[in-house]
Amino acid sequence: MSTIPRNLKRKDLFQTKGFIAGSWVDAQDGATFEVRNPASLETLATVPEMGAADTAKAVAAAHEAFKSYKKTSARERARCLRQWNALCHEHVDDLALILTMENGKPFAEAKGEVLYAASFLEWFAGEAERTHGEVVPSANRNQRILTIKEPIGVAACLAPWNFPIAMITRKVGAALAAGCTTVWKPAGETPLSALAQVVLAKESGFPVGSINVVTTLNKVGEVGEALCTSKFVRKLSFTGSTRVGQLLARQCSTNLTKLSLELGGNSPFIVFDDAKVETAVEACLLAKFRNSGQTCVTANRIFVQRGIYQEFMQALIAKIKTLKVGDGMEKDVFIGPLTHERAVGKAMEHIKDATSRGASVELGGGPFRPGDLDGYFFQPTVLSGMSMESLTTQEETFAPVVALYPFDTEEEVLEKANDCDVGLGSFVMTESTPRMWRVAESLEVGMVGINLGMLSACESPFGGVKQSGYGREGGRGGIDEYLTVKSILINVSN
Repeated sequence: MSTIPRNLKRKDLFQTKGFIAGSWVDAQDGATFEVRNPASLETLATVPEMGAADTAKAVAAAHEAFKSYKKTSARERARCLRQWNALCHEHVDDLALILTMENGKPFAEAKGEVLYAASFLEWFAGEAERTHGEVVPSANRNQRILTIKEPIGVAACLAPWNFPIAMITRKVGAALAAGCTTVWKPAGETPLSALAQVVLAKESGFPVGSINVVTTLNKVGEVGEALCTSKFVRKLSFTGSTRVGQLLARQCSTNLTKLSLELGGNSPFIVFDDAKVETAVEACLLAKFRNSGQTCVTANRIFVQRGIYQEFMQALIAKIKTLKVGDGMEKDVFIGPLTHERAVGKAMEHIKDATSRGASVELGGGPFRPGDLDGYFFQPTVLSGMSMESLTTQEETFAPVVALYPFDTEEEVLEKANDCDVGLGSFVMTESTPRMWRVAESLEVGMVGINLGMLSACESPFGGVKQSGYGREGGRGGIDEYLTVKSILINVSN
């Protein structure tokens, strides 16, 4: 059962079915699952629980559409993307409302994600027309060599629940710009945001079959395997855990399907004693509490040089105490609920482990109920005196829990920051230009933020190293993930 939100201006954006070959469809076996509001635990919608058979149908539709879509011009594809971008701006409030209801993030933050998501559509509209081959000088005077870039084929785009709009457009915008057709698999916790985007993409002029959406909560493994092993899927892009990324890579090896994997992170946030405390605190608040601490580049290990440790901690605690926690639709809420119950349990496990190893709880420390809400709310928490043996050192907490680690020297903190199997994002707070360069170049990560708390922009390549995956999304190289290079050699002798 589904009820369209009363304050939604454009009612048709609230879709509750899968989308295959231009039609809204149920699962072939009639199975469904419920999407819940993490703030109230109320059911928002009942959505099709699709499986392998539905996935095969979606892939077949994309494969058939690719035969004609790959022949469209870059200008045609760019126009569709620009129109989609414009529609996102026009309906930003409705899209943000749907996002807040299913994900829990504050409404103002949800609006920010909608605009961030739209920026990828605008960016890749431009990249579509800037993608070209080259003329290669040949050593043979009787030969000419040139290259052209062509779309790789059907692209499967698997998105997470923490940024359910932006992670779709960042993948799909590049794929459609390149001339690929797509099959989307949004997270089961947050499918409504992706389905709303289908409405706008369809209105923007993308042809039937170029966009298909498979919804699932409990058959994720079945759907993922069907996408990985299909001979028609030539590209798969996934954002999620390292464990699942490794599984998908193994499954894709059967057909040597091209992969982009943006996997787990464990971002170090390093505050040197020459940093401006106010700047460092503001950056930490953004890097740690954005989406209630549920981002792949959230500040997970916060290293503070001993000379500034107490000052930074007290300033941070004072600022955190001013933050409002509650339903994302309430005014001035800065921290919403966690998206699912598992995150609450993991946060408590990390806090219990930290205190057993000598850490102190300086603020917060557990779940709570703001008002009469029954959702997955967690107190903003500060832990001091963390041990390097703590769970937070090896794992993402994915909750509003600040773990502070003291350090003495630059060499020491770099060794600690790099002692990690993953390498996605990092943050460095310093007023020293030489140190900024030294540390940024020494960190084993894909992205470094200097004196700021965000790492995302449509123009900047996003991705990591080590077990954080490979490939890049956004930036100039984002579209290349969906293209192949063809060499053409021409005999010019008489």
